[in-house]
Amino acid sequence: MDGGAAAVTGPGGARVEVVGLTAAYGRTRVLDNVRLDVAPGGWTAVIGPNGSGKSTLLRSVLGFHPHAGQVRVDGVPTTGMPRRERARTLAYAPQRPVVPEGVTTGDYVTLGRTPHRALLAAPRTVDRQVVADVMARLELTELAGRFVATLSGGEQQRAVLARALAQQPRVLLLDEPTAALDLGHAQQVLDLVDRLRRQDGLTVLSTLHDLSLAGQYADRLALLSQGQVVAEGRPADVLTAEALQSHYGARAEVVPGPHGPAVLPLRGPERHRA
Repeated sequence: MDGGAAAVTGPGGARVEVVGLTAAYGRTRVLDNVRLDVAPGGWTAVIGPNGSGKSTLLRSVLGFHPHAGQVRVDGVPTTGMPRRERARTLAYAPQRPVVPEGVTTGDYVTLGRTPHRALLAAPRTVDRQVVADVMARLELTELAGRFVATLSGGEQQRAVLARALAQQPRVLLLDEPTAALDLGHAQQVLDLVDRLRRQDGLTVLSTLHDLSLAGQYADRLALLSQGQVVAEGRPADVLTAEALQSHYGARAEVVPGPHGPAVLPLRGPERHRA
């Protein structure tokens, strides 16, 4: 997964501002007055226990879920963006993608180029170049002729990410991008995302279940708990034993490392029978 990233990304990252975002499912409020500010070229990972609203936050930022409050990209409210412009600016890799039947991996990734060409137009040379480059970086080239539905869970996850990167977005939103991957492929995917971010300024907003990966790769974390941001800042400031106990109910030690903190779960005391 080596090589330059110039052919993949677009014209640099954009600032993302989330202001007073509130969302609900029916009468149940899931997000309550969430505020976030992701700098151009920054990577903010949203962490939090199950049910805290992480996926709903990403879907709301994209406009896929009804919400109050405002989302701005470089100061422009996303609600006022034309649909194609929004698709060229924001790309999304969902945690549980809908996998189409009868579509090859190559054609699936090529769908990411749709916002960049005229309606019903065939892929251009530049589209094919971008797709080939992205697929090579994600080790999908040999799977180009395979139907997406026949791929393993990890291969499908990489195909979904490739489709999102083929959009050449300014902001990449990733919902649990490592959920179906083994450790080696998880590191490869996050390394690629980080390299694109650093070389071309791509802005990343993700959710990550693995706290150690979040601490190693993101430059800022936002801890969601019961629909609110209860901590936000550098990974070393957010990932603390106290926060993990308070919001996850977890016993853990936070170990500093050269690229950020790692979380080491601690086994509880043994109970001896009388």
